[in-house]
Amino acid sequence: MVRDDMCRACEGTGLLSDDEGWQYQCSVCHGDGTRDIEDISRSARVMTVDENNRLLD
Repeated sequence: MVRDDMCRACEGTGLLSDDEGWQYQCSVCHGDGTRDIEDISRSARVMTVDENNRLLD
């Protein structure tokens, strides 16, 4: 993977993790690990959280 195209939020893995170690799909690149024009044109996905602020996918 070319470094310039790599998603900086997930460092190319396609996954992010919260402070408790729960992993979820990267909301910036939508899980593909690269950033491109499609990622810019997509709307942001609003995630829901539970009472402990854990993300619910």
